[in-house]
Amino acid sequence: MCLACEEAGMYYRWQLLQQIAKGEMPAGVTEDDLREMELPLPGEVELIEEADGTMVLKRKEPVAPAQKTDAGAFVCDTPDGE
Repeated sequence: MCLACEEAGMYYRWQLLQQIAKGEMPAGVTEDDLREMELPLPGEVELIEEADGTMVLKRKEPVAPAQKTDAGAFVCDTPDGE
């Protein structure tokens, strides 16, 4: 691959990453395409501006699933002693 083609490919990947960091799904690309290119899906990364003005992509921490509670469990709502 020539240097110009390699640079064009890297620029295309950067454009995709910028759109993904904004939470947008790039037009004409599927989730499978992104996984095949080893790129994250929207919501998995964020674009952060550092103090010196540089832009950095950082992977978001996965959100832990909420503790499951039994919605049908009985809860007594009367004050103690009654």
